[in-house]
Amino acid sequence: MTAADPLVPASMQPVALLVAVVLPWLLLETWRSRRHERVLRAAGAIEPADDVYAWMRIVYPGMFVAMTVEGMLAPPACTTLVAIGIAVFLAAKLLKWWAILSLGRFWSFHVLVVPGAPLVTSGPYRLMRHPNYVGLMGEIAGVALMMRAPFTGVASALAFGALLVARIRVEERLLREAR
Repeated sequence: MTAADPLVPASMQPVALLVAVVLPWLLLETWRSRRHERVLRAAGAIEPADDVYAWMRIVYPGMFVAMTVEGMLAPPACTTLVAIGIAVFLAAKLLKWWAILSLGRFWSFHVLVVPGAPLVTSGPYRLMRHPNYVGLMGEIAGVALMMRAPFTGVASALAFGALLVARIRVEERLLREAR
């Protein structure tokens, strides 16, 4: 049994998944981030010059497009694999949104730290230091599964993982300096 829907040709299924499952979240998060960035900057937030956000804003959507293209070239996936991928993606989004809601107005795509603001230690931050980034890596795994994209999935995890390591270093330094 394949996941192909008679209304969507098998080769276009990855595009349909990208548009239906991934894109709405990306648009919602972009809107929320921009709203918070304005508030944080107005509150005097500090933004490091050495953040890797310029690269992240290219790699993050680019990796989803790359996995979609690989999925379009792959044979149709079984329904179970697509369902597991969607479940992993949504579980990752739940963790990420728990982190976003716990950070409240302090969350954005940019590293913006308001001097003197308390460090958030509630929600998933009670359990781990960077739940948002754990969620991001889960998103990559979920999309790689639902798109049948093992090659670009692994490449995406490695590339974005390297950016996250650099980002965490910048973020941690800025948090220390802002206290």
